[in-house]
Amino acid sequence: MNKIVLTKESVDNILSDLLKRNPGQYTQYEQTVNDIISDVRQNGDKAVFEYTAKFDKWQVDQSNVKVTEQEIEEAYNCFDPDLIEVMRRSAENIRSYHEKQLANSWIETKEDGSILGQKITPIERVGVYVPGGKAAYPSSTLMCIIPAVVAGVKRIIMTTPADSNGKVYPATLVAAKITGVTEIYKVGGAQAIAAMAYGTASIPKVDKIVGPGNIFVALAKRAVFGFVSIDSIAGPSEILVIADDSADPKYVAADLLSQAEHDELASAILITDSNELAQSVSRYIDEFVPLLERRDIIRKSLDNYGYILIAKDIDEAVDAANAIASEHLEILTKDPYETMTKIKNAGAIFLGAYSSEPLGDYFAGPDHVLPTNGTAKFFSPLGVDAFIKRTSIIAYSRNALERDCDDIMKFARSEGLTAHANSIGVRFDKGVL
Repeated sequence: MNKIVLTKESVDNILSDLLKRNPGQYTQYEQTVNDIISDVRQNGDKAVFEYTAKFDKWQVDQSNVKVTEQEIEEAYNCFDPDLIEVMRRSAENIRSYHEKQLANSWIETKEDGSILGQKITPIERVGVYVPGGKAAYPSSTLMCIIPAVVAGVKRIIMTTPADSNGKVYPATLVAAKITGVTEIYKVGGAQAIAAMAYGTASIPKVDKIVGPGNIFVALAKRAVFGFVSIDSIAGPSEILVIADDSADPKYVAADLLSQAEHDELASAILITDSNELAQSVSRYIDEFVPLLERRDIIRKSLDNYGYILIAKDIDEAVDAANAIASEHLEILTKDPYETMTKIKNAGAIFLGAYSSEPLGDYFAGPDHVLPTNGTAKFFSPLGVDAFIKRTSIIAYSRNALERDCDDIMKFARSEGLTAHANSIGVRFDKGVL
């Protein structure tokens, strides 16, 4: 890892390096993605099936594109029963956490007869993309679908690529069944995003698309945004640890490596005010890496985007953490709760020695679909809010409108909108027509 003294310049340089991983920087793929989307929009199933045969190496048509109950049953039969129970317990934790996010419709009435309110309505149809290339993540299946179920979405369409035999990774099917997903289609990549955005004869059009994916999926989601809603444009995974001399360096090293193993573009950053801790963490990383299965990926990640920053104190560390706005933030200080109060920007915060980041990835309950690449400054984790709509309710009595009539007309006329003014005034013989 790169060991650097923390300064404003060093943080700015790190931010510049991290932003290079943003999917928007990969313009060389945009034309390919746009061509795929255009083809699917014009030719529907034909294009989807051709791209699937080309990229996933199996022959798909209307008869086999949809996952059957028999395929799900086969996945259950070949899967570890103990792991199924673990996934069910994880799902229950996720469900319980997200139920607390539910918003309510409300109505407020006033003595003058005016009524204002808010109506909460679930999105009707949601598309969930689940990756299935280099690695399959059934945990993401749980995290993307359960909040939609809790929100009350009636139809949840999932797409995920199949292998060359037309089979979906069993753990993905088991996780999907546990969540209660409506239907699953064996399609991946940009063509899956386009199919859900525009609809084909086989794959229904949805209103919103959520879920992580590779660069082609990320760019496709960005391209169809506006025609449908999306959750966010996910970038590579990130972890930032704020630690002082009370932290166990073995824990810190292990936690940094837990994210570095995701891919070569993942980022792992330690900010500490202790030179001794920094040195110990570095030694443990050197000790752990050769023992880990994904050591080649980890080494590339740490070489390019791994940093140990030495701060003069924890307050300076907090300022740097807020500037970086990491996806995952661990706080391993003498008083992590006090440090947390100073954090403004982070996707998820993990407090204390026994709140390691993988706890959030798999089991605790909060969603692990989090803002990356500094977008925690203005985005939130995936949650129930992502799957609902708020509709305003307005009802005025004659007396209430008459009281505000002149103010509204004056405001409208100031903008040159006399028809607006007339719409109010005509009810009280004050119209312009």
